[in-house]
Amino acid sequence: MQTTISTKGQIILPAEIRRMDGLKAGQAFEVERLDCGDYRLRRVAAVPNEGLVDWLLSCPVKGFLKDYSSTATTDDIQPDFR
Repeated sequence: MQTTISTKGQIILPAEIRRMDGLKAGQAFEVERLDCGDYRLRRVAAVPNEGLVDWLLSCPVKGFLKDYSSTATTDDIQPDFR
């Protein structure tokens, strides 16, 4: 596949490639210059647990998450299922 560089220096990945790999706007990539005219484009792996804080803050019930004091073991922590 062929693409061109814009006047801003941007390269557009063809829609077919974006669909095949599930690429979305804002996805980070690394560009490596291998040699004159040869480059490697590599998708940066997502940060583990990315978005976890936002997900936890969106819990439907206030007080859903409980703060437990630290204990010698986790055996004495009882889940509170309602």
